[in-house]
Amino acid sequence: MNAHNLLVEVFVEELPPKALRQLGRAFAAGLSEALRAQGLLLEASQTTVFASPRRLGAHIGSVLPKAADRALSLKLMPESVGLDPAGQPTPALRKKLASLGLDDDAVSRVRAQGEGKARTLFIDTVAPGVALPEGLQRALSDTLAELPIPKLMSYQLDDGWSTVRFVRPAHGLLALHGSAVVQVQALGLQAGRATRGHRFESGGEPIELAHADDYEQRLLEQGAVIASFERRREAIESQLEQAARELGDGLRPLRDDALLDEVCGLVERPRVLACRFDPEYLEVPQECLILTMKANQKYFPLLDAQGRLSNRFLVVSNIDPQDPSAVIEGNERVVRPRLADARFFFDQDRRQSLEQRVPGLERVVYHARLGSQAQRMQRVRAIACELARRLDETRVAAVHRAATLAKADLLTEMVGEFPELQGIMGRYYALHDGLPQDVAQAIEDHYRPRFAGDELPRADTGLCLALADKLETLCGLWGIGERPSGDKDPYALRRHALGVVRMLMERPDASRRWPLDELLRVACDAFAGVAGFQDPSTALRDFIDERMSNLLREQGYPTLEIDAVLGLRPQWLGDVVARLEAVRAFAALPQAQALAAANKRVANILKKSAAAGGPALSPELLREPAEQALARALRELQPQAQAAHARGDHAAALQCLAALKAPVDEFFDQVMVNADDPALRANRLALLEQLQQAMRQVADLSCLAA
Repeated sequence: MNAHNLLVEVFVEELPPKALRQLGRAFAAGLSEALRAQGLLLEASQTTVFASPRRLGAHIGSVLPKAADRALSLKLMPESVGLDPAGQPTPALRKKLASLGLDDDAVSRVRAQGEGKARTLFIDTVAPGVALPEGLQRALSDTLAELPIPKLMSYQLDDGWSTVRFVRPAHGLLALHGSAVVQVQALGLQAGRATRGHRFESGGEPIELAHADDYEQRLLEQGAVIASFERRREAIESQLEQAARELGDGLRPLRDDALLDEVCGLVERPRVLACRFDPEYLEVPQECLILTMKANQKYFPLLDAQGRLSNRFLVVSNIDPQDPSAVIEGNERVVRPRLADARFFFDQDRRQSLEQRVPGLERVVYHARLGSQAQRMQRVRAIACELARRLDETRVAAVHRAATLAKADLLTEMVGEFPELQGIMGRYYALHDGLPQDVAQAIEDHYRPRFAGDELPRADTGLCLALADKLETLCGLWGIGERPSGDKDPYALRRHALGVVRMLMERPDASRRWPLDELLRVACDAFAGVAGFQDPSTALRDFIDERMSNLLREQGYPTLEIDAVLGLRPQWLGDVVARLEAVRAFAALPQAQALAAANKRVANILKKSAAAGGPALSPELLREPAEQALARALRELQPQAQAAHARGDHAAALQCLAALKAPVDEFFDQVMVNADDPALRANRLALLEQLQQAMRQVADLSCLAA
């Protein structure tokens, strides 16, 4: 049977632009995987994804008209049930064969397999391969049902009775296998060979396709549609860069992948046009102007070589007029009131200082069980000031001032309109109020890091405040039971925990002053008197360690090495990476595996022994030469390892301990730990505890044991 390429398209009303890329990929992948699972694709089959505002499509290569028949071995029943004592088929066996569509002649093909009472009857048969219409129907129905649709719509078909639920009303279904229409149905539609082009640029006539391979080119030439999301996105990106170059002055479009994806989901035939606005609006903070152009109008602001906003912007039009002046003028007219609103909010907000807004935080509910934003501010301030005292006493006053004002911009018109600007506008308004630069900067930075890869606070004042803000959020919400569950994390606690980890890991100088368990205790103390609050420190520490483990794995560290370091629950996260590098160097030593295995053995012995943690080591009770040698090696090497560990040279500490391999091996070869004499047994356990303490300063090396 000859394989041909298959094209499937669902033609719909305008799809949600932010979800279009994901919908297109899911549609194509769902069809391809379902057809492959049914044996309808050749091994070399390739799938091309098509997704535009009015269509989801897939071009799937090397599709068979019918899948190959498959040999099957069907399990029937136990032999004792299917055959009587004389070996003849029972009525139960005949009934089972009949249910499978097999006649009495099939009894001769029944075979037994197994031993004794476990013998089971099987029959070998052939399952006919599925035909493409049947297989595609199943694949299409399942794929449409499983699409990651943000919100379903319900609409009636033309018959006035049938109701369909889909992301948007569907108006066409195309299914071509080579040049032949595949008779399938979906969403109340019967498949054909026609599609439609651009709503405005194609003339509105149906486009009849002779072959599945004609789709993309015919849509481009006759339908004025770039059907591929990726090619359309590349075209937009290229046009943006070209338009910026043509304007000169070193201008460049703002890079925003999310905006680019959304705009790509809005247009089928992109045409980039350059527009301008009145330079007087540049007096408003550029973050406000950029956000209103991006969020409200889907425009691409243009920045100069220094990263400052210019009064030029680019718009991606969905039509390509010969004279674009009307489109340009229309967009310039539309953006003007948006920018005017931003200027109005900025002017109005500056009439009242941040200090004057602070009492209003009493009226803003933070959480029904945790009180108002004013109460939250007081907790954050208490935590931040304690952090500042531990880090640098001279920072306390600035941290106190910044913490008091950090949430005041939530009451401004600008942040009310654009919540994304909280903190950013606080800095502008703080500078307008004449506050010191470090206080204003801390007000902005206390939200950092806001997402994976975001910058950390730029100075210590902001670092204290940002860390306090995230710790207060984690302890407060965790302490009243608002914990993440599965993929649900409505308060972004995973992101807050990751922010804590990054600030402590990437600022090792500050981390030394802030042991993690003490930070959690300080944060929890701020909730004294809050009804229903239960100290979550232990569970929260596990949660933070889990986030840190995930981060380190993303950075390429092996799981065993991460477990070895984090298994000791290090307090100063700033040296976690140094410990990991030391463990990696240790793992490369020839003695590493033997010492790791010995550590594991020691841990198991001590865990099982009730005498562990008993009296200190008594040298006079060391009777065997091997235990004397181990104790002597520990006395010599442990101080060297401790000194290296204290100065942060973890690799040198582990290198020192590598010399323990020989005496440890001799000890386990020649010494009976669980001696009959209780005093000897307790003393040997004390020696093993001393060995474990020496070996566990940097990491739990037992985790490395194969």
